[in-house]
Amino acid sequence: MPNTSKLTDKLHARLNTNKHLECSELSDSACNVQRGNYLLLLMASMFSKIADALTSAKVVLPWMMATTGAPVFLTSLLVPIRESGAMLPQIILGAYIRGFTTRKHFLIYGALLQSLVVFALLYVALNFTGSSAGIAIVSLTVLFSLFRAISSIANKDVLGKTIDKSKRGTLSGTAASMAGAVSIALGAFLYFRDSKFGGVDILLSLGACCFLLSALSFGFIKEFAESKKEQTDTKAIVKRNLQLITDDPQFLRFVIVRSLMISSGLAAPYFVLQAQANQTSNLVSLASLVVLGGVASFISGRIWGKLADKNSKRLMTFTALINSMICGLAAIFIWLNESNSVYYLMLFFTLLIVHEGVRQGRKTYLVDMAKGNQRTDYVSVSNSFIGVVLLVIGLISGVIAQYSLVAVMACFTLFSFLAFLLSFTLNNVSKIGD
Repeated sequence: MPNTSKLTDKLHARLNTNKHLECSELSDSACNVQRGNYLLLLMASMFSKIADALTSAKVVLPWMMATTGAPVFLTSLLVPIRESGAMLPQIILGAYIRGFTTRKHFLIYGALLQSLVVFALLYVALNFTGSSAGIAIVSLTVLFSLFRAISSIANKDVLGKTIDKSKRGTLSGTAASMAGAVSIALGAFLYFRDSKFGGVDILLSLGACCFLLSALSFGFIKEFAESKKEQTDTKAIVKRNLQLITDDPQFLRFVIVRSLMISSGLAAPYFVLQAQANQTSNLVSLASLVVLGGVASFISGRIWGKLADKNSKRLMTFTALINSMICGLAAIFIWLNESNSVYYLMLFFTLLIVHEGVRQGRKTYLVDMAKGNQRTDYVSVSNSFIGVVLLVIGLISGVIAQYSLVAVMACFTLFSFLAFLLSFTLNNVSKIGD
């Protein structure tokens, strides 16, 4: 056991550079096991992020739709449903989860259920075609989103209870970089595999297995029960949580800024479509897109994580500005009828890097802003609100895109620039830096 403890300490020291403020927020019990929990959460997060990349609604599932001959209209529903579906129910789920003194078991359940859905998607890919395949994929995406919502709420809460404020961004960023490295290898592997499904079957199989490994890692985390059980009247909790929007100006500003930054996620499929429409070689393939996503996560994840720990507000400001510039360039390229797919792939790659920064910034800011059980409330309310915004804007942009992609990109540019301006009104909640 001593050797194992020393190895854990060494790994923790190599992976985390914030030596001060070791346990500024945690209880003594949680502090004593923080190093082991850090590594377990790192592994669980890495496997979850790999699984997310291998089952991406922005790349893999649309490719699966095309392979099975599903209608284009159903394909356009994937991103809004997966993203908003994972957020809309959180205000109710959050109230329910809050009634438990420990919550890591929700992480285990969420990962296991997501794995089952991915196995079901694999079955659809191998046996269904046409509209039946499209309807099945969309239906399973709805289920996947619900199980993802469970994991999302519990993850931020367990992270806040087991890992100190100065280490959370670094943990998430390191996991993203590690997952990116694995995604690069898997994307390269696809180049040497011959599959009539374009590699979708391989990616879904591996993605389901990664969710299982994530559940296993979550199971070993040491989470300590809270001193008292929270109120379990779900209806009363939901009503009280909704008041956070009006009673907490700082939280309201964060929700508005985050809502305006959703274009970093919604814009990606349009870049892929433009690259495919102007494809002049085999450069645009499922394997190449997976590799680009892996490289983006690998080179940016840990960097964004460290920046988020230092000042998550500034990171949100910076990424909002860059995202606005990317969408603006895309609008110009489309308006000029640029036919070189390389330009769109470059924008896609840059957007993936920025989106990772957006995610790191907003996640770290929210976890650091809230205290104790307040995290569950903040996460569930903000995610439910964002879910509504995502669904509405996602569907509207999908309709507008049928007539003008330039208009869609112009709107995304405006949204991100407004987020950039409004981010200056946010308070700094980071422990490190000003």
